[in-house]
Parts: sequence; structure tokens; C-alpha cells
Amino acid sequence: MALTESWLKAQYGKSKTKELVKADRDGLCARVSPKGKVTYSLRYYYNGSRKRIDLGSYPLMSLKEARVEALRLRKKLEEGHDPKIVRQLEKQAIIAAESLSGLFDLWYDSYCIKNKKGHHEIKRSFELHVFPKLGSLPAERITLHAWLDLLEPIANKRPAIAERLLVNTKQLYKFAVKRKLVPVNPLADIFAKEDLQIQKRSVDRCLSDEEIKMLWLAVDYSRITPKNKLFVKLCLIYGCRNGELRQAEKKHFDFDASVWTIPPENHKLGKKSKKPLLRPITPTIKGYLKQAFELSAGSPYVFTNDGTTEMLGMRAPLAIPYNILQYLRRHENYEMPHFSMHDLRRTMRTNLSNGITDFVTAEVMLGHAVGSSVARVYDHYDYLKEQAEAYEKWCRKLHEMVGEELPEPLNDNVVEMRGRRTA
Repeated sequence: MALTESWLKAQYGKSKTKELVKADRDGLCARVSPKGKVTYSLRYYYNGSRKRIDLGSYPLMSLKEARVEALRLRKKLEEGHDPKIVRQLEKQAIIAAESLSGLFDLWYDSYCIKNKKGHHEIKRSFELHVFPKLGSLPAERITLHAWLDLLEPIANKRPAIAERLLVNTKQLYKFAVKRKLVPVNPLADIFAKEDLQIQKRSVDRCLSDEEIKMLWLAVDYSRITPKNKLFVKLCLIYGCRNGELRQAEKKHFDFDASVWTIPPENHKLGKKSKKPLLRPITPTIKGYLKQAFELSAGSPYVFTNDGTTEMLGMRAPLAIPYNILQYLRRHENYEMPHFSMHDLRRTMRTNLSNGITDFVTAEVMLGHAVGSSVARVYDHYDYLKEQAEAYEKWCRKLHEMVGEELPEPLNDNVVEMRGRRTA
């Protein structure tokens, strides 16, 4: 016997000893829980398997509405679609249509986390600058003018953040358009340089010999924490991306084999190559690493946040150059142009070309892809011997620049960091 409104009304809210199920037509049925909750379900077969999907609950959904929905999904089933998947996709579209923040969450979980190392920073930028103004609005109804009204003031004060927001919002809409969650990408033809007047900061900053000397002096004598002093020196010596060192775990360093292994997930090319980077641990570098290990005792990471065993945060290295410049200005009366931690990598690479090693070895030391794609398929040589020789030459040159003797390469010796210099 088919469902009736009077039967549903009689069952709603009435306690029972067990669940009750009553069938209707077209696979529709009503389930009544022991507590009296009435739920419409559609039962069907798909790809040889018996399935069930809930459509809604009585009395929020009437019997007539449930039958219409069941019939609609049966039609989708005849077209070859799984009604459960149809409903899931429609739910995603509703979430996206309800709010920009809903669409962002879908993009963030499905794409951003898997493909962007800095996904936490991206989410934080949206939480601070976008969601307070646009987060509750339907994503597909936010106009180009609304986006520009948001981005242009940010571009005037904080261009790097505005560019990050623009790039990721365009990717967010591209993701949504492909999945038919929104009809168009309103920012598709908007670009940071042309439309927001964002000029890229010069990327040719390379420290001179004198600047390297003053940097080293500031690192030795300033109030920068000992771990940050070691972090700066190792970034300059290794020429590594600071993220590679920041994420380094102690298990990545084999002092017996004298090799630092950077796993694929910790370096820029790893996502594509699926291969680790190998860098030698030379006698000079070993002392610096040993002290870093002691400073982070109890943590699996080489560099940690102050007072914790957690990995050094992404923002931590950003303040180091400012602190160094402040020290030089106040205590050495030396005005040094701004530099970033990445500029130390460029500085090291430039010096490698000045008589320290050949082009291929220098590029391998920086973790760059060398040669054609065919050459990379066939050449699996690690250049560890050549790298080690070059690092030792670079260390000698560094210590000559700053007027220091090279530390004694003893097995377990550590390089002592100086305290603040007195006047």
C-alpha cells in the first residue's frame, strides 16, 4: 500500500521499539526511526549494486515533493547517472552559490592543500582581507567591480598580498568554472601589473663582499637568537631555499655518509621529479649542523620555533634581514640596502661562478634542473664529490671575506657563535 499524508502524520514524532520502513512507488520509501523521525529514501540498483539515498525529511518535504524528487532521480538513473553522485554534485553547487567562503572551502580542500605548500598563508590572507567583505556573498554574483574595489586599496599598501589574492582567486574561479559551480571567472582578464599597477620587486639583489662581511658581523654580534644565527649562515653557505632548511629533519642528515638528503616534498622540483636532492656535509659545515642539532634537542627538526619542538614557522625567517639591518644601522653606523633570505641564495650562486666551480656543479648545488629533459633522464650522477669541493672552497672564501680562520674540522667539534660585541 502506497504512502499517504495521513500515515506520515500519524507516524511523525511517535516513539517506536524499532525502525519502520514503508514503500511507495518508483523506489521511494519512508523510514521512521524509533524516535519518530520520518525520512524519505530512494532505493535503486546501480552498476549491479543495491543503493539507497536519503531525499529529505517529513514534514519539511511533503509526500508530493518527495515523489517528484524520486521521479527526477529515476530519470537521471535511466540516463546512466548514479543518483547519489547527482545529489552530491548539486549540493556542492548549492554551497558554492550560497557563499564565496563555501566555494573557497571546497577549492581549498580539493585542490589547494594538495598543490600549494603555502596553503595556510593563502587561507589566512582570504580570512583577513576577503571573507569579511565578500565571504557571505554568492560567488557567482560577485562582480568584477566588487573584486577591484577590494583589491585596489590592498595593492596600494601591500602589493604582494594583493597579488597573492588575485592569483589564487583566479585559480579558485577557474576550478569552479570547470566544475560548473559558477558560469564565469570575473577576474580572468585581470592582471597584477596591468590592472593593479603592481610592479615586481627587483630580483637581482646580490650582496657584495663588503656586505657579506657586515652581514656576518651582524649575525655574530647581534641579539639574534643562536638558532637564527646558524640558520642565516647555513642558508648563505648552502645556497639552499630557506624552506629546505626550515623543514629539515635530523633524520635527513647522515653524518657517517656526510650527506644531507632533502626529500621530494621539501624542495621545489620534487613534486615533478619525485627525487630527493643530495647535498654533502663537509667538515666545515658539520660543525654548524652539530650546534643546530644541540639547540633543537628533543625535536625531530633541526630548526624550531622558540620554546617549542615544532618546525620553524614560515614567517620566522622573514624578520631576520630586518633585524640584521637594524643592528648594522644602530651599532655599526652602516646603511645596507634591504635584502631577503632568498638573496643569500643568489649571492652564493654568483660567487660559485667566480672561480669556485663549473656551471653544472653550481646548478646542482642550488637544486636547479640542469640540461634538457632527455639529459636528466640519462644522467643520474649526484656530483657529491664536486659539490663537497666547491662548498669547502666557498667556506674558505667566506671566512677570508670576514677575516676569520676556517674552523678546525674535528669529528664532533661545533662552531661557537659569538655573543653581542661590546663597544
